Amino acid sequence: MSELTNAIVADARAGKTVRIGGASGFWGDSAIATPQLLAVPGLQYLVYDYLAETTMSILARARAKDPALGYATDFVQAAMGPNLAGILQRGIRVVANAGGLNPAACRDALLKVAAQQGLKPRIAVVTGDDVQPGFAQWCADGLTDLAGGPVPTTEPWSANAYTGAQCIARALALGADIVIAGRCVDSAVVVGVLAHEFGWDWTDWDRLAAGTLAGHVIECGAQATGGLFTDWERVPGWERMGYPVIDCAHDGSFVLSKPDGTGGLVDPAAVAEQVLYEVGDPANYLMPDVTCDFRMVRTELVEPGRVRVDGARGRAPGTHYKGNATWQDGFQISLMMAIRGIDAPAKARRTADALLARTRAMLAERGMPDYTETVVELLGCESQYGPHARELPTREVVLRIGARHPLARGLSFLQRECSSAGTSMAAGTRSSFAGRVDIQPVVKVFSFLVPKADVPMRVEFEGGVITLPNAAVNGTPAAPAALDGAALPPIPDEPRVQRPLVALACARSGDKGDDENIGVIARKPEYLALLREQLTPQAVRAYFAHLVEGEVERFDVPGLHALNFLMHGALGGGGVASLRSDPLGKSYAQMLLDFPLSVPRSWA
Repeated sequence: MSELTNAIVADARAGKTVRIGGASGFWGDSAIATPQLLAVPGLQYLVYDYLAETTMSILARARAKDPALGYATDFVQAAMGPNLAGILQRGIRVVANAGGLNPAACRDALLKVAAQQGLKPRIAVVTGDDVQPGFAQWCADGLTDLAGGPVPTTEPWSANAYTGAQCIARALALGADIVIAGRCVDSAVVVGVLAHEFGWDWTDWDRLAAGTLAGHVIECGAQATGGLFTDWERVPGWERMGYPVIDCAHDGSFVLSKPDGTGGLVDPAAVAEQVLYEVGDPANYLMPDVTCDFRMVRTELVEPGRVRVDGARGRAPGTHYKGNATWQDGFQISLMMAIRGIDAPAKARRTADALLARTRAMLAERGMPDYTETVVELLGCESQYGPHARELPTREVVLRIGARHPLARGLSFLQRECSSAGTSMAAGTRSSFAGRVDIQPVVKVFSFLVPKADVPMRVEFEGGVITLPNAAVNGTPAAPAALDGAALPPIPDEPRVQRPLVALACARSGDKGDDENIGVIARKPEYLALLREQLTPQAVRAYFAHLVEGEVERFDVPGLHALNFLMHGALGGGGVASLRSDPLGKSYAQMLLDFPLSVPRSWA
């Protein structure tokens, strides 16, 4: 094209916006999302995020049983099947990471459903993230775990690189109606769309960071529109929860809304919570296409039901992809029984002690090793709160016993013996909710780095294959820019009273493997100085001492008047590798919101 034509195209792109609906935050999200988003005027794209480390292990087990599986079946059956005709009729394009470990099988299943309806969608498949074929050799060559964990000694169930958005953009440029990817990073489904629509260069770091932020905000579905919000009582219509819609500009800034007539709440604080969700250092949010800096991100209510988000900055990414492998390491079981009546907690503790002692004796009699780990939790007695639990009298608890053993047979005694508690232990015991509980494999995650050049990516479309030998830019990561240290408003010099953190802040927690983050957002800018004064890393570490094994880091996020805490070794292994009842730390922010603060009387 001529320079004049290029200038005209650039001007047109700069003036337009792209409207995207976020229709899924995980495998198992609500089926109401797609139909409500299809009713949004001017919608151009639907994006779906299905994958997490736990999901990959589930898909690996499914693929092992049936080579035709290994993808998110909900995408085909619940999202596309009932809505495909309407999607194609309106010309809405779809991008999803539903392919999991088997994108081709996902495509074939969707084409079969489409053919039954007389439809012919043009589907592209993005592959190459599955690095299991080369994983054993990498381990032999000295591959190490990012967290210092053990190298898997058995064949992994899955091994995938977290890839970027270039192949998604390429598939859209080829004309695909639907793009099915494997284990790309969650935000890539949006970055690929925006890079394609606006013609972004893959070294335009600020725009790529802004697009990553847009994808990050909507990658968890309704968490951007009132789901999990601290002020949950202000969120109406949970039964018809609205899913997010973003209108993205050429510079990557966007306005978030939701479909008319739906429940939920579009609020700057709720969006700020999602900005920090599952983020470690906000100045170094590492993606395959860009290193993001979210410290100066702002969320602003432009009118009721519409929040503008901007302020992301970007730098060059590194030379490696992050990868995750899942592998089996023994077996575990989780039993639950209801115990009611006078002194219910005491009866529950004695029941747990008796069952574990009895089954340990059975293991010893047979020359089998002891449990490698056990956990006893009294749900209803604030057992997760540890020393912060309130001593409230209760006559009803759910006793939860978790145990882990190298052998499945080693858990069969506890699996069987728990039933006996219904007749031989505490009065008021219901020893099972749903029959005998299954013994499950323990799935652990091995995180590693792999050079981008070792992970060629492919786009398969209508019989052709395009290979990208290096599908993400290699760069030299630079340190984040220093921020101007603007002075915070002084704390009033007056008598103080004690108030919980929730009076001054909102918060949300999220998991990354065995680490946990909690983003704390001040309700007013003037509160931030007091939060920094009292909510120190040491104080937070002490507050969670019963749960957190590692150190706690604190990061400043001045654009949101926020602090972000990263707690290492906080989840007992995390995901399906944890025996805890909250292996993803969803309750951690809720617990921290009870943290006692010394507050000026006028603020109280």
